[in-house]
Amino acid sequence: MVLQGLEKCTQATRAYIQDFQEFSKNISVMLGKCHTYTSEYKRAVNNLALRVERAQREIDYLEYLREADMCMESEEKMLAEMLLQAAEEEKKIRTLLNASCDNMLMGIKSLKIVKKTMDPDGSWMKDAGSDSPKVYLLIGSRNKTLWEFANIRAFMEDSTKPAPRKLLLPLSWQGSGQVLYKGFLYFHNQGTSNEIIKYNLQKRTVEDRMLLLGGAGRALVYQHSPFTYIDLAVDEHGLWAIHPGPGIQSHLVLTKIDPGTLGVEHSWDTPCRSQDAEASFLLCGVLYVVYSSGGQGPHQITCVYDPLGTISDEDLPNLFFPKRSRSHSMIHYNPRDKQLYAWNEGNQIIYKLQTKKKLSLK
Repeated sequence: MVLQGLEKCTQATRAYIQDFQEFSKNISVMLGKCHTYTSEYKRAVNNLALRVERAQREIDYLEYLREADMCMESEEKMLAEMLLQAAEEEKKIRTLLNASCDNMLMGIKSLKIVKKTMDPDGSWMKDAGSDSPKVYLLIGSRNKTLWEFANIRAFMEDSTKPAPRKLLLPLSWQGSGQVLYKGFLYFHNQGTSNEIIKYNLQKRTVEDRMLLLGGAGRALVYQHSPFTYIDLAVDEHGLWAIHPGPGIQSHLVLTKIDPGTLGVEHSWDTPCRSQDAEASFLLCGVLYVVYSSGGQGPHQITCVYDPLGTISDEDLPNLFFPKRSRSHSMIHYNPRDKQLYAWNEGNQIIYKLQTKKKLSLK
């Protein structure tokens, strides 16, 4: 019985060992296959990762191209808008300055001293917007007394009747940049940096006022005109203001003003400097700036600015004023009689001009 039991035990053990060996063999085969599959999966995963990376690079490139196209489209659109704005601006300027005036200055022919008041600063004028023969005298760089003369003869001869009429303004002017246009006196209000007053001479009331921006009143307009911070002017196109722009030793700014509303119609930064300048005037929409060295002669127009670009300094001859020892307190053009009204060392002067036709606009 014992031997039989041992035999059965031995057989069972051999069968177990055989089954285990078979199991181990199967496990080894399966492990080998798993290793093979793992390598294949790893290669597949690596290949997939490379393909994903390549695809991402292509997507990034396409996105770059799309953004570049959008930038180009944006830049092209911006350029087109700028060109359109420039064309509209040029059209606006041409419309604004579309008066029947095509003259350019070629020379200052002669000088006539009309009167002598002995006051170094002041201004005198006729109404640049009407045919009235009346002459107006404003003495001093700060004052509120306006003298009205019946005509140029009465202005020249103190004994001539009727006597001048004295008009007392409610506000004092600053400098010598006043102008008279269509019955209204325009002047820089003393005590303010940039306020322009529109005064009705007939009603004797302040009709309107405005603040002129863009650096106006910050500094003198002209180095050799020590009291004028804003210079007003009238030509065939209407009312203008000349004033310095922002910055040290700045260039002059030319501003077109609507005389009815006192609204700014347009402003231009000119290449003309305040340094060594003494006065300026406008003729047919062109700014002529008079310069002198140290406030002494010769007095010469050496900077010209045309907003329409039809003339430049090179188109003009040497433009000298008849010899005067001191700088001018004011020089203003009257489009009615085509003459310059000036003030120099207390002398009230008329300059006659020589002009020719400007180049036509294309």
